[in-house]
Amino acid sequence: SKTAKVLELLKRPGGVTGKELMKATDWQPHSVRGFLSGTVGKKMGLTVISAKGEDGERSYSVKA
Repeated sequence: SKTAKVLELLKRPGGVTGKELMKATDWQPHSVRGFLSGTVGKKMGLTVISAKGEDGERSYSVKA
């Protein structure tokens, strides 16, 4: 499922970028952010960590 795929990517060392999540799920940027906030953060109760890299690209990860 897409949920499992997203969680797998979030658990990688270094996390995953928004672009990678959009490519993996075929979702729009607002859908990716909403899923991270609503489903992963609120429904699953996981802490989503967001960091901005030196290139300005935002990456997301969850605490294992």
